[in-house]
Amino acid sequence: MLKYFENRNIWITGASSGIGEGLVRHLSQVKCNLIISARREEELVRVKNENQNAATIEVLPLDLADGPSLEAKTKAAEAFFGGVDILFNNGGISQRDKVIHTSMEVQRQIMEVNYFGTIALSKYVLPGMVKRKFGHHVTVTSAVGIISTPLRSGYSASKHAVHGFFDALRSEHFEDGIKVTLILPGYVNTQISYNALMGDGTQQNKLDKAQAAGLTVDQLVHKMLKKVAAQKEESYIGGFKEVMGIYMKRFFPSIFSILVRKMAVT
Repeated sequence: MLKYFENRNIWITGASSGIGEGLVRHLSQVKCNLIISARREEELVRVKNENQNAATIEVLPLDLADGPSLEAKTKAAEAFFGGVDILFNNGGISQRDKVIHTSMEVQRQIMEVNYFGTIALSKYVLPGMVKRKFGHHVTVTSAVGIISTPLRSGYSASKHAVHGFFDALRSEHFEDGIKVTLILPGYVNTQISYNALMGDGTQQNKLDKAQAAGLTVDQLVHKMLKKVAAQKEESYIGGFKEVMGIYMKRFFPSIFSILVRKMAVT
């Protein structure tokens, strides 16, 4: 499985914790070059130093909400090893509040990070990938990229938007050797619910019960890397209820609409 990643230049966003840190932990065992990005430089340095082959890991702090900086950040990422072969779009923020209580500023903030920041990096690495006739965009979305649950209106909307963008990118650049894999996790035991935004922009600062009962990061990353190596276009990874919810939404939308009102989503 990991052979696919050998001798590749791999850029991972959201690498300072959670799924991103798990990706670094697994991929650092492979002979490849890693560029790790997130806002907190000190945490990126910690991740680098705690993993194997630290000499082949470069730290590149960035803020996905800072759109004007992202083209220069991409050029810096490409300069480390002579290009980016695989981009793991993993950085993002979540939400835990009702539509009526969520300000438009928070809705825009979520879209800026999860959608505009994500697609910007993929757009900026794309010319180099097309020139080399190889590139793989791996984007961690969510089960709510297909289904929507209460308290996640902006988060779900941003993930739906990501799906639309990357489905188009895949079809437009198939002949250029560009691959796109969308990973849709269910609940994963990370800090995402701690950092999730309330309607006024403050953080929730607690771990959801559903999150705590989810997959471990290592369980998700192991499954995820298998799907990426197999060049799957889209993969649902989670518990039985989350995955079945996706299929129920697709084939029995009216029944799903009733059930989702009763779901324990925190």
